[in-house]
Amino acid sequence: MKSRAVGAGLVLLLLPVLLRAAYVRGFRPQPRYTPDWQSLDSRPLPEWFDKAKFGVFVHWGVFSVPAWGSEWFWWHWKGEGLPQYEQFMSDNYPPGFSYADFGPQFTARFFNPDSWADLFQAAGAKYVVLTTKHHEGFTNWPSPVSWNWNSKDVGPHRDLVGELGKAVQKRNMRYGLYHSLLEWFHPLYLLDKKNGFKTQHFVHAKTMPELYDLVYRYEPDLIWSDGEWECPDTYWNSTEFLSWLYNDSPVKELVQTVSLGGNYLLNIGPTKDGLIVPIFQERLLAVGKWLSINGEAIYSSKPWRKQLEKNTTSVWYTSRETTVYAIFLHWPENGVLSLVSPKTTSTTQITMLGIQKDLKWSTDPEGGLLIYLPQLPLLTLPVDFGWTIKLVGVE
Repeated sequence: MKSRAVGAGLVLLLLPVLLRAAYVRGFRPQPRYTPDWQSLDSRPLPEWFDKAKFGVFVHWGVFSVPAWGSEWFWWHWKGEGLPQYEQFMSDNYPPGFSYADFGPQFTARFFNPDSWADLFQAAGAKYVVLTTKHHEGFTNWPSPVSWNWNSKDVGPHRDLVGELGKAVQKRNMRYGLYHSLLEWFHPLYLLDKKNGFKTQHFVHAKTMPELYDLVYRYEPDLIWSDGEWECPDTYWNSTEFLSWLYNDSPVKELVQTVSLGGNYLLNIGPTKDGLIVPIFQERLLAVGKWLSINGEAIYSSKPWRKQLEKNTTSVWYTSRETTVYAIFLHWPENGVLSLVSPKTTSTTQITMLGIQKDLKWSTDPEGGLLIYLPQLPLLTLPVDFGWTIKLVGVE
């Protein structure tokens, strides 16, 4: 079932992407959009997002202080009262310690936005998304409606959203902002919840002012609003906000894409001090190394007529114009890759990304083609996993 609100859930719901507005000579003016889903859903997918394919999602906030369980720590501890969370607090913190007491310990003292941005760029990311606020309510920017529970007043005493944004955009990557609609324990949200969401005290006092502030202050390329599952979109004033974004805000292009829409967002969680631990760095750089060889098959690619090779889960297809790419995850023991889907022609040419020479191939008597992979030691192959065959002149 299609879910609607200002934004979307993490996996199966909708992801709004807001593209920075720009004047383009000869661009035909777009019609104004009305605050209803039929009008709003007619917006096209921004070209940059369709081409980007890979981004980094940074989960960072006060939950990084206990750094135990997940960013849902406070809810599991006080909302659900899970025994393991009670035990964790008893083992590690003094009696009476509250979640708010974590705030000053979220120091970000080693946070270097340029180092982060360099790492994300080396990973091959085309966009970066930062949590501006998770469901705990702590904002990573000086929100005017989050007094004494934001990164300027407490902990880092810095505008984390603004600093990272400048570093990311300086390297020509797109910048996205994740923002939670709800706050688990905010008194106004709890009041609206008690009233069956027939009142909108929290929306008017907190959610909408913050969303407008983020858009005006940072003009992000992407906004991901999450947390609408407890109440209808009418409670959040979703359509009114989105029609404003389309028509009158500094950020006017919006798209919605489902989870299988072809973009991969890799999540990382920095420490409370602002460090990206070695294991995350290693994984990011490994992705970057792979993309440096195989990026041609990923960036700006489109689905081919077949996404997955017949009778296998280890060969995936992408395409760019008339070129087809077959990415295979398991190296065949006999060194021969069999593909059924591509149909060869008199102009067929086959290579492997990262290797200069053409590959030998022949037609398979049972249909398809046989590709004879290079006889090289594994250590001399261009990548350690996920090799890409480039097919030109196939149908």
